[in-house]
Amino acid sequence: MRNLDINHKGFSTFLALGLIPLSGFATDIYLPSLPAMAKDLHVSSAAIQLSLVLFMFSNGISQIFIGSIIDSFGRYKVAVASLAIFFITSFIIAWVPDIYVIYAMRIIQGIAIAFIVVGKRAYFVDLYSGEKLKNYISMFSIIWASAPILAPFLGGYLQDLFGWRSNFYFLGILSLVFLLLELIYSGETLKYYHPFKVQTITETYIKKLKTADFTLGIGILGISFGLVVVYSLSSPFIIERVLGYSSVATGYSSLLSGLSLMTGGIIAKSMISKPLAQKVISAIIIQTVLVVLMITTVPFGANIFTLVGFTIGIHMAGGFIFNVVYAYCLSRFTKNAGIASGLTGGLLYIISSLVSYGFANLYAVKSQTLLGIANISLIVILFLTFVLFNRYRKLAVQLDR
Repeated sequence: MRNLDINHKGFSTFLALGLIPLSGFATDIYLPSLPAMAKDLHVSSAAIQLSLVLFMFSNGISQIFIGSIIDSFGRYKVAVASLAIFFITSFIIAWVPDIYVIYAMRIIQGIAIAFIVVGKRAYFVDLYSGEKLKNYISMFSIIWASAPILAPFLGGYLQDLFGWRSNFYFLGILSLVFLLLELIYSGETLKYYHPFKVQTITETYIKKLKTADFTLGIGILGISFGLVVVYSLSSPFIIERVLGYSSVATGYSSLLSGLSLMTGGIIAKSMISKPLAQKVISAIIIQTVLVVLMITTVPFGANIFTLVGFTIGIHMAGGFIFNVVYAYCLSRFTKNAGIASGLTGGLLYIISSLVSYGFANLYAVKSQTLLGIANISLIVILFLTFVLFNRYRKLAVQLDR
């Protein structure tokens, strides 16, 4: 097995950072194409939305178990094989326009992306420590938020110019480029291999899941991201079918949503020394006020500007909350970094996929009012989860003393 060449450490780190948002690209680039795909494949909006949810769910389930695999067998070979699989399945989706083939390929892609992203998050724990590691961890959610900015913006133009298949051709080419760069510049970074013993691994998982502040923190992440995904699932149909705009407009709206998510993360990073509870409660209050305004201003004239305008503020506060709690969860355990990373990312995706698809279809979100109602429901659940999280977090701090 080829270990990482120290001379390539800088570029390999750059590649690792570049691969972290790949999961976001795989979900967000074809958001503006959802209405066109539903029409072309002769399926309902819920059926085409399911392709995204299946990806997220398989990605989440996989991440939970992948941590133990990469802690036992390493990161490098797994990442290379997964990039190859993602490249092949992207082209299959473009070549075989059948909804069930798409479902199957998206499930496989979710698993492949899980191996890549979990391995790259653990990569930083392998190579860095102290303040440098904290700085990288704090950067993760900001870099991850680049996908919702760039992907749907690009996808809107690809849809408008070449049709929905071009999104998957782009994903295939992008993953092929990363694969070649990984083969040239990357290598194995795992220093201490953990024996792959099912009983030991199971006990490690159970111990972490029984840590209440860690598990509730992941719940907060899932709900916060679920707010974003509800908008991602519903906005193409609201903007294109109800308001009559093109896929390019959907791309721009998602770009602004992604920018707000990243901005919230940057603000959180700048306030890293402030008390956690004070920061999160303030952000939840801001979200609540904005959602109430989103609903109550509808009678005075709802349009794309009010829809996107209120969403920007809601997602900025959500990005703030996500960054704060994400950093807490990833730094909660320093040993078994792969398992901790896998649990965090995995449960986050499972919760957000179930929450977003459930609430988007429960309220049949096809208007600004219904989007606001779905949002306020999620924010109430978010607040109650945070109250419990903060109680157990304080107990954990007292025990550590």
